[in-house]
Amino acid sequence: MERSRYIQHKGREIYMLDCSDCKPQDISDIIDECARQVRSRPEGSVRTLTIAGGGKFDNNVLQKLKELTQGNAPYVDRAAVVGITGLYKVVMNTVKLFSKRQFHLFDTVEEAKDFLASE
Repeated sequence: MERSRYIQHKGREIYMLDCSDCKPQDISDIIDECARQVRSRPEGSVRTLTIAGGGKFDNNVLQKLKELTQGNAPYVDRAAVVGITGLYKVVMNTVKLFSKRQFHLFDTVEEAKDFLASE
């Protein structure tokens, strides 16, 4: 799945979830693939990049995002998010509160990738 996959940036492997301009079912599929891929790795080893913006969320997607972030917590070393504006801020704050995880917000994909590739 092109929207949910590992990429390389400056020698570092990063798991990218591209939810931009997606419908709820597409986001749900991306979430399912992310859970499978991330949870197959050693704990504390995955760095994630989530690209949001323009997608459509429903209650099912919000619930799946909460479950994903909580379930992936042991495996994720760092998490960066791009494209958080308007309603996405509300969704992100809900997910952060529920999962008790830290997400670093960035304005551009390149800034986020540079952060994730750094030590």
